Amino acid sequence: MGFACGFVGLPNVGKSTLFNALTNGGAAAANFPFCTIEPNTGIVAVPDDRLQVLADIEKSARIVPTSLKFIDIAGLVQGASKGEGLGNQFLGHIRNVDAVAHVVRLFQDGDVVHVGGSIDPARDLELILTELMLADLEFLQRRFDKCKKLLRTGDAEIKAEYELSQSCIADLENGRIPQWNKDDPDACRVMASLQLLSTMPAFVCANVDEAGFRSFGKDDASKALIDYAAGHGMEVVPVCAKFEEELAALEPDEAKAFLDDIGATESGLQRVIRTGYKLLDYCTFFTTGKDETRAWTIVNGTAAPEAAGKIHTDMQHGFIRMEVVSYDELVAHGGWNAAKTAGKLRTEGKDYIVKDGDCVYVLFNK
Repeated sequence: MGFACGFVGLPNVGKSTLFNALTNGGAAAANFPFCTIEPNTGIVAVPDDRLQVLADIEKSARIVPTSLKFIDIAGLVQGASKGEGLGNQFLGHIRNVDAVAHVVRLFQDGDVVHVGGSIDPARDLELILTELMLADLEFLQRRFDKCKKLLRTGDAEIKAEYELSQSCIADLENGRIPQWNKDDPDACRVMASLQLLSTMPAFVCANVDEAGFRSFGKDDASKALIDYAAGHGMEVVPVCAKFEEELAALEPDEAKAFLDDIGATESGLQRVIRTGYKLLDYCTFFTTGKDETRAWTIVNGTAAPEAAGKIHTDMQHGFIRMEVVSYDELVAHGGWNAAKTAGKLRTEGKDYIVKDGDCVYVLFNK
């Protein structure tokens, strides 16, 4: 599995329509708030052209890409942090994903009522972030009060949480997403334990129509959205559901011609995946042979035994060594055995950090 991406947004912004377009799913989509109550889940293969190249070289019987899970979460309304709408249920579902796609509406459709009365994606994103920050503020104030009472114990963990909670509360009260020293392992550990909604890896998915896709970044509404999102460290990905549905039905050559025609280099799905991988600092390594060529997703910086554990837990527990050749070297020499003969195959131990594009074979004690 690549990562789990949750679609978050106001009601009637087209979350379920977009979800269906990206996953070929069957989530309900209708013109009323809370059409989605329980989260809908869709699994999609992560496109990677390298898989087919490796499979052709090694004459693999099958190809197994890594995958991405999309979760369509019920619409958020103003006051969700206080339990309005499906507030508590909604906020709880967000905690179960790796990254959040904040879906905002840029498409025009008189038949689909916008809960805000007008199309203003920057305003909608501000409302979403405000609700998440208010929920975090209430949660942190409770944790802060508890830590304050326990400070007298002299516990270092309590002191660290007290100080970091105090800093985060100050940020939230000033309308800022909390910041901390990401190079400090202690601070990172405390922040991970807090599971704040506003600090989750997030980007913005702009739900556009055909005209909006072509004018994205040029019209006032999209420019205001891009600027507001950038102020909160988020990238904006425009996605047109109609284009995604059409692309899904095309052969690769036809899809490329279609993308050229609309002035895009990749589909919305590909860009969403790429953005998510960048946010989460993910990379892909491969196993390849006659039986199958398969992609595996890990976090950059993962050591060989932990990467082997993605293939099978026994490989991590009994890890001996890893044989490695880069994708480029394997392709350049026409296969695993040829790369080995050319001296391009390396034997790596437990300290080796697996790189994007590595093709590996794990030796382990069963």
